[in-house]
Amino acid sequence: MIRRCVERDFEQIWTIINDGAQAYKGIIPADRWAEPYMSVEKLRHEIEDGVVFWGYEEGETLTGVMGIQQVQDVTLIRHAYVCTRNRNQGIGGRLLSHLMTQSSIPVLIGTWADAVWAIGFYEKHGFQLVGRQEKERLLRKYWTVPDRQIETSVVLADSTWRKRQQ
Repeated sequence: MIRRCVERDFEQIWTIINDGAQAYKGIIPADRWAEPYMSVEKLRHEIEDGVVFWGYEEGETLTGVMGIQQVQDVTLIRHAYVCTRNRNQGIGGRLLSHLMTQSSIPVLIGTWADAVWAIGFYEKHGFQLVGRQEKERLLRKYWTVPDRQIETSVVLADSTWRKRQQ
């Protein structure tokens, strides 16, 4: 079942993010890695900043989470993670498909450039990488990330955004 997460899910969201993020350890630049990957304070800040989390629930346990955030004239998919033990079961795809129904405006996704599996996942679901200059412009306009993260990230866009650019 997919449902909007509530305050009582906070600890599960935090746990899933940090468990799922282990896939990035040793892949993303060492200077961008932290233990835990996302602190409790950072997660609180993201939620206060408008990231709304949705979760995939099995029984009464969340096994995957994905955030959605409206920023100006686009929707951002943020913090998409599935528990390590539940990967490759279609959970991420179901969450992404559901979140896409929540937006009537263009959708953008940022991820690490070296996370080829993540890029492939989003491409499989219809997203396309934007060019380097456009990536930098979009990351500066819609995200609040340091320059080093901009250097080491990519942005993928849905068909609505691509049509708008033509």
